[in-house]
Amino acid sequence: MNLYAPLGTLYAAAYVMQNGYSVALFDTMLADSEEDLKASLELHKPKYMVIYDDTFNYLTKMCLTRMREAAFRMSEIAKEFGCTVIVSGSDSVDHLEKYFHHKVDYAICGEGEQTLGELLDHLSASSAVTKRVPSGSSHEQSHPNNINGLAYIENGKITRTAPRKVLKELDSLPYPAWELVDLAKYRELWLKHHGYFSMNLVTTRGCPFHCNWCAKPVYGQVYNSHSPQYIAGQVKLLKEKYSADHIWFCDDIFGLKPGWVKDFDEAVDKDNIKLPFKCLSRADLLLKEDNISHLASAGCESIWIGAESGSQKILDAMDKGTTIEEIYEATRLLKKHSIKTCFFLQFGYTGETMTEINQTIKMVNDLMPDDIGISVSYPLPGTKFYERVSSQMKKKHNWELSDDFEMMFDGTYSTEFYRVLHKRVHKEYRTRQLLHEPLKRFTSLWKLPVYAAGWVASSRKLKTLK
Repeated sequence: MNLYAPLGTLYAAAYVMQNGYSVALFDTMLADSEEDLKASLELHKPKYMVIYDDTFNYLTKMCLTRMREAAFRMSEIAKEFGCTVIVSGSDSVDHLEKYFHHKVDYAICGEGEQTLGELLDHLSASSAVTKRVPSGSSHEQSHPNNINGLAYIENGKITRTAPRKVLKELDSLPYPAWELVDLAKYRELWLKHHGYFSMNLVTTRGCPFHCNWCAKPVYGQVYNSHSPQYIAGQVKLLKEKYSADHIWFCDDIFGLKPGWVKDFDEAVDKDNIKLPFKCLSRADLLLKEDNISHLASAGCESIWIGAESGSQKILDAMDKGTTIEEIYEATRLLKKHSIKTCFFLQFGYTGETMTEINQTIKMVNDLMPDDIGISVSYPLPGTKFYERVSSQMKKKHNWELSDDFEMMFDGTYSTEFYRVLHKRVHKEYRTRQLLHEPLKRFTSLWKLPVYAAGWVASSRKLKTLK
């Protein structure tokens, strides 16, 4: 129930609204089923239906089959209501033929706002000309081939136009169209499940680092940043107008630009608009420019670090660009500044054996982060890692849901091995957490014999599953 509105969609909506279009939002985050779309279409009777992937949510990079099937069904429903259907997302670009087969008319390839705006202008102009020009007229209409970053069917074949350059001046974008969102429902659910209301923002687009398992279908190897003042203005809006208690900065990596974190700290302090927030970062970046101190001062409550592995061998194989020593030092400093430290961990990368797995477990036990998230290596199209394991890929190329945890290539061990490992690491970690809490230290001790037996059994099962 960590529910966040589709931020990418809200940016696109705000952009086309600024260009004079009226927009309504069908928020899939709050919907029970794709079929709920029908009531929204009946209410608003739109001419165009845009299925817009939230590229700021890292789960969308997984291209889960459940999400793909939902997009197919929504496209079909929209066609039943007479809409022109437009889709924007990395999965649609990877599978254009499938999306066009399921009634999509146009697919946006790359960053979406400008392409969507130009496409709507083209379609609106073409519609107006069609109404004015008599049948059989030789009047030449504008052609979608002039719109960069677009794919469509022409003469029975898929046509792709020239790539669109990414937007560099991000502050030229209007603020996300929060007015389209049922924020009262979001607030209700957050308060019910967490006791506070969190909203999401993004400060950058793209990432300059080279992790070879990370897909970068939209921005490539570059990144661009909003100014600290632009973001401070958004924080002020969410705090004062929408009563947010907390912010999730959903950047791939927060504070990429040198000096950005310091300037942001000063901006929110100047206007007295600090809110507790969480973000994602890298161990090496945190150790630069006194960033940890400025993060703490700006209101940072917790940071998720892409630690990935406790083995330098595996980090180097991933082209991660960080060291084990940096992970240890960054964690020490974060705890010193009372910032909760959370690790993303990844098992199953090529070349990983029990030696490297145990090194990762040791790192977790040594550092005792405040939370951990575990996954297995996931081959994404367009990555060097995907190319490396493509000959070992199995029939399944996408997880169905985000907790699927299936190995999609022939790794060192089986899917069942990694599922047991996932449970084992979490179980030991949670137990150690209890023992690290002073008030629970003695009341937890009675569980140790039972836990120890479970640990032995779990270890034996891992050996059997190899």
